[in-house]
Amino acid sequence: MVRAAEEDEQNANSGLGDESTANNADKNSDLEMMKEKFAKLLLGEDMSGGGKGVTSAMALTNAITNLAASVFGEQSRLEPMPPERQARWRREMDWLLSVTDHIVEFVPSKQNSNGVNMEVMVTRQRSDLHMNIPALRKLDAMLIECLDNFKGDHEFTYASKNDNEAKSMKKREEDKWWLPTPKVPPDGLSDATRKWLQFQKDSVHQVLKAALAINAQILMEMEVPESYTETLPKNGRASLGDYIYKSITVEHFDPDQFLSSMDLTIDHKIVDLKNRIEASVVIWKRKMTAKDGRSGWGSGVSLGKRERFEDRAETILLILKQRYPGIPQSTLEISKIEHNRDVGHAILESYSRILESLAHKVLSRIEDVQHADALTQNPPSQSLKLNSLKDSLKIEASGKFPDL
Repeated sequence: MVRAAEEDEQNANSGLGDESTANNADKNSDLEMMKEKFAKLLLGEDMSGGGKGVTSAMALTNAITNLAASVFGEQSRLEPMPPERQARWRREMDWLLSVTDHIVEFVPSKQNSNGVNMEVMVTRQRSDLHMNIPALRKLDAMLIECLDNFKGDHEFTYASKNDNEAKSMKKREEDKWWLPTPKVPPDGLSDATRKWLQFQKDSVHQVLKAALAINAQILMEMEVPESYTETLPKNGRASLGDYIYKSITVEHFDPDQFLSSMDLTIDHKIVDLKNRIEASVVIWKRKMTAKDGRSGWGSGVSLGKRERFEDRAETILLILKQRYPGIPQSTLEISKIEHNRDVGHAILESYSRILESLAHKVLSRIEDVQHADALTQNPPSQSLKLNSLKDSLKIEASGKFPDL
């Protein structure tokens, strides 16, 4: 019995040793992966070491964007992320965000030394990072939690590729043929499931609005590159075209009426309108900061009118960003990101952008299920339009971002 007990103890110790070895191997693997990732960042993605790489800001932007693409690229269904992908996302994002812990600013602080009150300068994390990084982490966790809520059995499923019934169903986004088609019971979803699905949608919608607001604010703070302004015409009318210019500069301006008169049926036309308006805003701002009327950016238009036109244009841009969150980036946004050298801005912009993209993807998948449910309540021959995402993203013309 003593010998048997000794053998059991040896086996237990052997098991603990195997577990310890496995944990050490995992730690070593993570360490090597972290070393490789930060080595690429320091080299600016130039593995030759010849100094021809991108800036640190651009390297971090690319790292966060590529990580999100590899982790969320296959998230085409309403289902939890696999544990290994979820663990990778949290681990590698922690590595990349750790850079922000060392981006600091000096602030005054009162200290008492030997009964004498003194004011000294101390360092703390930069204000924009201190405020936005925790907010983005919270939005991140909310999205992951939403996906986790779809674990287990639900009243809706996804059709197989060979499902003839699914092939005959009219998809809400017919151009995205590669996405799985949701299937609901013949008599539709139950009221409880509909309410639960709407609750999930509303939660993700809030995440989307917050991520949009942060991303828009960071892009606004980035400097306009000279290479971009050099390509602009000398006045806003040339950038906008006569029709858009007259529509924006009328006495009584209504942004909703203006947008309803524009052809915004495809992403290309939305981006083109956004490019034109952003260019005119930059032109008008340059004119307002021109030192004298003889400057190439000077103009005979009064300062008050130009400010009013600029305000109207920025209101349109804000509404476009809110209503069409899935559209590609504009020329100005791409130029700002490519020429940005502020590492803090690079991290905030890329992190908020990928959360915005994921939230929009989850919302679209929820609406696909709602569309399939609606088809059971209405004859398929009728024209069915589910624009709840776009409608719910409409904002007032005040141009204010939602509070976080």
